[in-house]
Amino acid sequence: MDINQLIASRLRELRLAQGLTLADLAERSGVSRSNISLIERGESSATATVLDKLTGALGVTLASLFEQAPAEPSPVARRQDQPVWTDPDSGYSRRNLSPSVYSPIQLVEVDFPARQRVTYETTTRNLEMHQQVWIIEGTMDITVGDTLWRLEAGDCIGLRLDQPLSFHNPSDDPARYLVALVSQSHKPPRESKA
Repeated sequence: MDINQLIASRLRELRLAQGLTLADLAERSGVSRSNISLIERGESSATATVLDKLTGALGVTLASLFEQAPAEPSPVARRQDQPVWTDPDSGYSRRNLSPSVYSPIQLVEVDFPARQRVTYETTTRNLEMHQQVWIIEGTMDITVGDTLWRLEAGDCIGLRLDQPLSFHNPSDDPARYLVALVSQSHKPPRESKA
């Protein structure tokens, strides 16, 4: 499946699962109704910033937009089956590494071009979301709120996603890092005991 079609399908599925109209999601996210409609029809390639606003309003991680529901969940995610998305603004690409079986952890590999920046207006969400970023290659400046950290290969930072967040590659070389995400949205639903 084309990555824009996957995002379109998942966004619509997540919105409808919460009983939200396009207007409801537009009001919650600050993204226009027409833009959301274009994304849900696969006619627009949304930026990372727009997708972050939408997932924040839905109370899910950005990685959840790239999940595919296979006929049979598998504990193995083969590289050729892992969805890859590239931000049209910055050119950064993200590969969802996690298999389709339930896990409270989502893993994402990011390739970040030289001298590029992505800023998320992450705000307080309905649930706690945490991530750790481990730099594999290169240098990244990560700003959370007003605090800046420069991370080099081998460094790891733990973050709670509840304030503005910026990723910047200050060097002339690309960077690569692993993101591990945990959120309540990935806890399986509780079975009712009738």
